[in-house]
Amino acid sequence: MRSSNPILSEKALERDINFDSERRMSVSNTMSKFFVLMIPLLLSAGAVYYQFMLKHYDMVNMLMTAGMFIGLVLAFIIAFKPKTTIYLAPVYAFCEGAFLSGLSCFFEQQFPGIVIQAVSLTFATAIVMAALYSGRIIKVSETFRSIVVGATISVAVFYLIAIVLTWGFHMDLPILTAATPLSIGFSIFVCVLAALNLILDYDFIERSIANNAPEDFGWYAAFGLMVTLVWLYVEVLRLLSKLNSRN
Repeated sequence: MRSSNPILSEKALERDINFDSERRMSVSNTMSKFFVLMIPLLLSAGAVYYQFMLKHYDMVNMLMTAGMFIGLVLAFIIAFKPKTTIYLAPVYAFCEGAFLSGLSCFFEQQFPGIVIQAVSLTFATAIVMAALYSGRIIKVSETFRSIVVGATISVAVFYLIAIVLTWGFHMDLPILTAATPLSIGFSIFVCVLAALNLILDYDFIERSIANNAPEDFGWYAAFGLMVTLVWLYVEVLRLLSKLNSRN
């Protein structure tokens, strides 16, 4: 079992998951766990949106920033300690809800209607990718995995550098923020890359089931799927904002 998603890795399965459990992982119980993780995400998102409606913008910005950084730290912890997923994944979802809600509110304020477009495109992409994978229109080969993992790691490193430059040196990278053709092209590339990661997430879930992974591993797989969807939504939101800026 291999995946380019750093959250969903074969080493994680071998290192921390108890295969002695009698209950096996399935698509249905994995998706059930995913929807359970959506509950804390929606709760925190609603709370931050309420603060935004009260015009507590400083509070919203603080909660959004805290959610982003705490969520990032939790994602790394879970990646290296998968057995903590059942405890930390709901906390991660709660943090991401605050981050996504704050980010969405500020974008919506600037570009009315952008959030519903981003949400629709994100879930439409997830459904289309699932159809392409299940119909074997897109086949997951070793070459496919290698290309996607290489590109994903490169983008992740680039974003980490951008975070350091932005927060540490107050420097903005035009390729991330400007509405130039190059910047829009980069956003399209990253959106496609995030979508391809969904294919590998689906493949990982299917391979885990085929290898009789225990039911508890479904929490880890559901968490990895959420990580990819959060990434995809943020990238779609960023792309739409650039396109709207040019109108």
